[in-house]
Amino acid sequence: AHNSIQIPAGIPQHPFFSAQVPEYANYARIGLIIGHEITHGFDDMGSRFDFQGNLKDWWEKESKEKFIKKKKCIIDQYSNFKDNQTQLHLNGVNTQGENVADIGGFKIGYRAYQRMTHRLPKPEPGLPNLEQYSNDQLFMLIMANMWCGVHRSDILKMRIITGVHSPDEFRINGVLKNFPEFANAFQCGPTDPMNPK
Repeated sequence: AHNSIQIPAGIPQHPFFSAQVPEYANYARIGLIIGHEITHGFDDMGSRFDFQGNLKDWWEKESKEKFIKKKKCIIDQYSNFKDNQTQLHLNGVNTQGENVADIGGFKIGYRAYQRMTHRLPKPEPGLPNLEQYSNDQLFMLIMANMWCGVHRSDILKMRIITGVHSPDEFRINGVLKNFPEFANAFQCGPTDPMNPK
């Protein structure tokens, strides 16, 4: 057994990756996807396997306790989200693995982009008609756009009740509420709902 991430041939192509777009757009898309899959190695299921893919409790006690505490916060946070279209609360237990992977994937993609920007000879250009946004803000907007969608109420209800992924709105806002860099980039005030506490 071994651990691996498999990337289908269609992923490193437009719209997820293109040599013709600024790097923040690529990192916001494919960086998020790769980071998401890496983070599954540490979610409620992946954390049960060692580096060789064997079922094993390999965590140090302190690390495991911290992980369980953070995971409980994420479960509680997502369980408190209420969808306005269906009037249902999300099931943070059912979606915990994907929520952890979404949050971790976004952080990995963003941090990789930040490291890469130090190697650039000059700042990357903005996007047409979006000049008012910084590159960090554009990274976050592009990430959010990946999960943007509209669903019929019956489909949304089924997804909330049985799905392992949170609905799109909460995949976006849940991640960004757990990302202080979002609050900084968009200058959210201390009482703003999007400012993590």
